[in-house]
Amino acid sequence: MTDETTIVRNTKQRAAVRDVLADCEGFHSAQDLHALLRDRGERVGLTTVYRTLQGLADAGEIDVMRPPGGEHLYRRCSRGHHHHLVCRSCGRTVEVEGPAVESWAEKMAGRHGFVDISHTLEIFGTCTDCAAKQKTD
Repeated sequence: MTDETTIVRNTKQRAAVRDVLADCEGFHSAQDLHALLRDRGERVGLTTVYRTLQGLADAGEIDVMRPPGGEHLYRRCSRGHHHHLVCRSCGRTVEVEGPAVESWAEKMAGRHGFVDISHTLEIFGTCTDCAAKQKTD
């Protein structure tokens, strides 16, 4: 019988996924990361990439974004709790803190008797560069 703690094995494939995430900017799908790994000559199956990404997310090593109608996207982020501003056009991502959101979430949870809460927040918009480009098109 196992407890709730996930045992994470450090494998060559896990190291390759970590390395490709360290070299990437912004969020990427598992399929995009798999293609980058293949381009680097790494022999990692897509199923292994999905499983590794899930393990890294469960361990808090990466962030997962779940955009509406899209597949999960992954990014190596800072360790502290944060939120994201995400450009709809280019995918540029900025980590932001949200003390007002934290306070509101705790207040709403307490009001309804919820404990041990967590949340994610992604704010989608258009970055300055993309907005300027759209004006010239």
